[in-house]
Amino acid sequence: MSHPIDISEEAGIRYLHFGSLWIQGAMRIARPWHLELDYTREMMASLLMRDDSRFPRNVLLIGLGAASITKFLYRNFPLSKLTVVEIEPRVVAAARQFFKLPDDPKRLNIVIADGAKFIAGNDKNYDLIMVDGFDEDARPGELDTLPFYQMCRARLNDNGILAVNLLGRSRGYAASLGRLREAFEARALAFPSCESGNVIALAATGEPVRIELDDLKEHAERLKAETGLNLLPTLARIEEAQTCPGGVFLL
Repeated sequence: MSHPIDISEEAGIRYLHFGSLWIQGAMRIARPWHLELDYTREMMASLLMRDDSRFPRNVLLIGLGAASITKFLYRNFPLSKLTVVEIEPRVVAAARQFFKLPDDPKRLNIVIADGAKFIAGNDKNYDLIMVDGFDEDARPGELDTLPFYQMCRARLNDNGILAVNLLGRSRGYAASLGRLREAFEARALAFPSCESGNVIALAATGEPVRIELDDLKEHAERLKAETGLNLLPTLARIEEAQTCPGGVFLL
């Protein structure tokens, strides 16, 4: 990465930038464990896909940024082991210095590596894979290719879930979603996320995800009570964006 890593602060929020005004991550200084950006909250819809107290036990995160998603999972899922792959060492250093990234090698394994190369050379399986990796020009590179998505599927456990931040750019996200659907035999969907233009996609392996919307909302309410994260607006958007035949969410 040739661009500098910049830190800015405004109205009690600290931001991470890669040599531009484009925001790579954010943290409310008074609430460092809170998910400040809309799209990071929306990626957590993946947590609702399996109604299992053990989910997720093993999580792979590709792209660290300001460590918001990493910190949320670390704090709220104490039985989970997290592996974070970040290509740029300076991002890791910034996350430790400015964004309160925990230092706990037993539960949190930080790997400096290219995400696509890491997953290609790794034979470990995960319950949940979350992909949020972009360069300074907001390009995902190999992290938005059919081979990469196929490798993600191969690294998921039975009943695993993949969540991807597609970042809806001017050309849209249809091609990205098409690659995901091909890799997961059509078991992928995307829903427009928030004003920032981010688009979150989910894909699944194993048993079909078939959840009554009322049950999904009940699960979201439990998650809110336990973590403070409110996914009910996300569910409302999913309900509007997907057909949900008969009031059932399918993936």
